[in-house]
Amino acid sequence: MRLVDAHIHLSDRGYSGHTDELVEDAKNANVVALVSNAMDFETSIEALRLSEKHLDLVYVALGVHPWNVNVLKPNELEDTLNLISEQHQKKSVVAIGEIGLDCKYESIWEKQLMVFDKMLRAAEKIDLPVIIHSRGTTEFIVDMLPSYNLKRVLLHWFSHPMNALHKAMDYGYYITEGPPVVYSTGIREVVTQTPLTNLLTETDGPVLFRKAPFNGQMTKPSFIGEVVHAIADIKKMPAEEVAEQIVKNFETFFNIKFTTPTA
Repeated sequence: MRLVDAHIHLSDRGYSGHTDELVEDAKNANVVALVSNAMDFETSIEALRLSEKHLDLVYVALGVHPWNVNVLKPNELEDTLNLISEQHQKKSVVAIGEIGLDCKYESIWEKQLMVFDKMLRAAEKIDLPVIIHSRGTTEFIVDMLPSYNLKRVLLHWFSHPMNALHKAMDYGYYITEGPPVVYSTGIREVVTQTPLTNLLTETDGPVLFRKAPFNGQMTKPSFIGEVVHAIADIKKMPAEEVAEQIVKNFETFFNIKFTTPTA
């Protein structure tokens, strides 16, 4: 069955020296696409390099993560926005991400809002989907997004609250879930209440997972197989059907068309 990882950070320093190994792991596990999410200008450049090296497997989302807002170098925001525009013209970028807001960094809330707004305006202008980080801010973000003209929105690693989930589904947004769906009661409830047609799979590597069966391992694309089987268990469907619907969701969201399904 074909698998997809819609949210990984291949250009993160945590994966330094391991990208070839991760790509090989993806191929061996029949993961047919990885979306490498950037976090700043430097990781955007590296993500593009990896995409060029691994065509038709590694795709790129470019943006500034809220964790990096307070350490932006002079002109880094403008440079990243210009890079997004340039690469969009070359069709080298499939989304703007990872962008968003994080409650942990309240001291720079206004700066977070400014950067997030500029990223969302860029998405409006060039009609790219957005991949959103929303720790502790999901309800606020879901309420603010309708004021933008965004065609496709992905709420990465959605965990709560449920009323925001239901609003997001009403708006036609997508969510990603990863390895915690195997062991987290809360994440499993989110998947229960999310239509399969609005769901994508992720690893969020190099984030580490400390519970079985992932504990002690570097986070790899092959983890997606366990994620799909957990979703299939929740949905009471064959894993192959779940995997193929998630591939279709991926194609729709990122405007990517794969070749004939692999048996």
